[in-house]
Amino acid sequence: MAKRVFVSGGCGYIGSHTVRALQRRGLDVIVFDDLIKGHRQAVNGAPVITGNLLSQADIRAVFAEYPHIDGVIHFAAHVEPNESMRGPGKYFQNNVQGCVNLLDAMTEAGVQHIVFSSTCAVYGTPDAVPVKETAPLKPESVYGASKLMAEQAIHWYGVTRTIRSVALRYFNAAGSSLDGRIGDAYDPAIRIIPSLIKYLLGQRPTFTLFGDDYPTPDGSCIRDYIHVEDLANAHIAALEYLWNNGESEAFNLGMGYGVSNFEIIDMVQEVTGLDFEIQIGPRRQGDPARIFADITHAQDLLGWQPHHDLRTIIESDWRWHSAHPNGYDY
Repeated sequence: MAKRVFVSGGCGYIGSHTVRALQRRGLDVIVFDDLIKGHRQAVNGAPVITGNLLSQADIRAVFAEYPHIDGVIHFAAHVEPNESMRGPGKYFQNNVQGCVNLLDAMTEAGVQHIVFSSTCAVYGTPDAVPVKETAPLKPESVYGASKLMAEQAIHWYGVTRTIRSVALRYFNAAGSSLDGRIGDAYDPAIRIIPSLIKYLLGQRPTFTLFGDDYPTPDGSCIRDYIHVEDLANAHIAALEYLWNNGESEAFNLGMGYGVSNFEIIDMVQEVTGLDFEIQIGPRRQGDPARIFADITHAQDLLGWQPHHDLRTIIESDWRWHSAHPNGYDY
């Protein structure tokens, strides 16, 4: 009998790609999503239960209807750092209390394994790059703090209950499915590549690059971009690690090297064949000059390896957005 996996936020960007990856492995997937940012059309072949993590009754109902769940992958969260600074309560309620409610439901149902969607924002501005999992945890946004608090809650449920966990600290998720079926429909676009593509498709009047005077070779920020399908496969590797009696652990996920914003702009121009102008704006508060991951821990313990480069990321995103200019609203 196939193992059963509960995926919270499974209709979202990374969640929907992970659901497809789980299905390809022959796993039985149950999706839970409030559909505020997620899209039901992004999931096929799996039940989608509409509910909210702030409702304990909603979560318990799923565990009651679908017993014998072998693992949980927890994506559901608010993810915008700037918004989190304007409305911290929304982020602490959803990202922290929602996680606690899920952990309580797991405990009651006897579910022991959880893979948590965390973020490199727990590190804030790193003291050194590439960033190791042992780096100081000093988030600089409510978003980052809420993710760190959720990590800590999961840890203490491991100490006081039977939960074993993996926290996956993503750097910058990017790209769309290689077959063009699903993609990054987050609205409004907050990531640099879909924001730039929407500008090229005429859906934004301008594109602004925030800062060209950083202490980097070309003056723009340097970030670590990982293709969403590589990211999805890492969640399966994390589940299998737990199922094989791996200890609770945190892992960085990225390509392991940095790419500058100007390098992204040049690659978008190369892939699309379009000439375009951008605007230069001031630096955003809290944006480090460079941050990229040391991924050797995930490579060693999870046996995981990213495979898709920046060109593939941008080609897949351009393909999906060109074919779905209105996202899933055809």
